[in-house]
Amino acid sequence: MRCPFCQSLDTQVKDSRPAEDGAAIRRRRVCPDCGGRFTTFERVQLRDLYVIKKSGRKVPFDRDKLARSFEIALRKRPIDPDRVERAVSGIVRQLESSGEQDIGAEDIGTLVMEALKGMDDVAYVRFASVYKNFREPQDFQDLLGELGGNLAGEGEEAVAPPKV
Repeated sequence: MRCPFCQSLDTQVKDSRPAEDGAAIRRRRVCPDCGGRFTTFERVQLRDLYVIKKSGRKVPFDRDKLARSFEIALRKRPIDPDRVERAVSGIVRQLESSGEQDIGAEDIGTLVMEALKGMDDVAYVRFASVYKNFREPQDFQDLLGELGGNLAGEGEEAVAPPKV
């Protein structure tokens, strides 16, 4: 493994342990040349996956990009990072075990929305607003209606939001 600091090819593993509920191995490494320490993760990859974009372009699947989508939607939300990692791993396993090598970007987006819906309603609405390309306030109201998010609490009358 190449050192990310000095680019030396000779790094040593100092500690290995299971991660992500046994789906990966976390390794702490040290570079004998510069003394830099870093962590790597080793995961099973069943097959190479490709994403078919809306434009028809085919690009390699990137797990880190999937994780960033969750991070952006969940920014400043009280969600345990391990829960996010389990969701990302679950989506990747689902994609790999689907038997398909080429996956539509919209299919991945739908899986992310389902996972976020079970985690945090605010993150779900954030992601949906970008994924579904919301253009006007009515788009948000429709989505909130799907969530069952009336604007009233228990025993209160629902108040319609002001027209924008």
